[in-house]
Amino acid sequence: MTEQVTRATFDEVMVPNYAPSAVIPVRGEGSRVWDKEGKEYIDFAGGIAVTALGHSHPTLVNVMREQAGQLWHLSNVMTNEPALRLAQKLTDKTFADRVFFCNSGGEANEAAFKLARRYAFDHYGPEKNEIIAFNKSFHGRTLFTVSVGGQPKYKEGFEPTPAGINHCDYNNIDQLKALISDKTCAVVMEPIQGEGGIIPANVEFAKQVRELCDQHNALLVFDEVQSGVGRTGTFFAYEQLGVKPDVLTSAKALGNGFPVGAMLTTKDIAASLAIGTHGSTYGGNPMACAIAEAVVDIIDTPEVLGGVDKRHALFVAGLTAINEKYHVFKDIRGMGLLIGAEVVDSLKGNAKAFLVEAAKEGLFVLVAGADVLRFAPSLIIPEADIAEGFVRLERAVAKVVADNKAA
Repeated sequence: MTEQVTRATFDEVMVPNYAPSAVIPVRGEGSRVWDKEGKEYIDFAGGIAVTALGHSHPTLVNVMREQAGQLWHLSNVMTNEPALRLAQKLTDKTFADRVFFCNSGGEANEAAFKLARRYAFDHYGPEKNEIIAFNKSFHGRTLFTVSVGGQPKYKEGFEPTPAGINHCDYNNIDQLKALISDKTCAVVMEPIQGEGGIIPANVEFAKQVRELCDQHNALLVFDEVQSGVGRTGTFFAYEQLGVKPDVLTSAKALGNGFPVGAMLTTKDIAASLAIGTHGSTYGGNPMACAIAEAVVDIIDTPEVLGGVDKRHALFVAGLTAINEKYHVFKDIRGMGLLIGAEVVDSLKGNAKAFLVEAAKEGLFVLVAGADVLRFAPSLIIPEADIAEGFVRLERAVAKVVADNKAA
């Protein structure tokens, strides 16, 4: 018999590093989710840009069941067919020649940053070890990745953190020029900042970053953990910038919720991760790679990628219509189905109020910092679900506006 659990159970048995809502989902189908009480929700959050094909996608369920009956895990003492097929497909679709598999975005970025330093060590010596990243960026929760990330709050209390890391403002090429030198081994950037507020890179900025990296023999690392695998309307967001990175990281949507991450790079750069320099017990396991291969096959099609642009327009239209009525957003921005709506100054710091009220109305949304409402739904969310979701969002917005006036 299954033991009954409630939200109170979390406080009794879990480490308190999360503050989950009272909602406990138990079932999902497509872009709809149901909780323990049977209440239905429309999902505009996608598990933070993860469930790009929605919940319980029948193809992925069948692939998982088939692979579960064959082989779950080996370790990297041996390779396996799903990992090799997935790596082949990722290299065929990108600038990359080589892939390292792991289990999460944080691990993919950890591998990328280690590779950047090792490559510089091998080719230029130990003095070339500095990494430049951007303020408000987010790259994971390991000690190395929170140090590269540009949000000091995530490092507080965990010092001393790895040294040799500097930050400047995103989309500010002059600040980057002032920092970069021949000691720089890598510049790390998101093509669109996610946790930092849904801020796309300027195309000219991205091109100038590439040029600076080339001038100083530094690697350009693109963190596409949130923006990759179709999220922006191309398989990876870098395709829209006219810039090729030297290293790229992916996770989140790659497994549609099954833990898998990947670091992609070129043959010459990959050579610096020689045998024994890095590893992962679970990375590249057959279960994860079989599912990820199916995800890639479904998403990298004209139907799905083309549909992202259409749905982007529907989301922007829906947010614009609400804003014309309630005047709550100062900016609506993003790429594809990674969209942010920044609240007006009178609601500054209060974006989470929209999230809370939306859940009461049967809608899952996200925030990106204290001032931005974030949307990262399934790439194939039905248009009817989008329409109904905005009906519910409008009710939530009206409630927040009324509460703000009453305060």
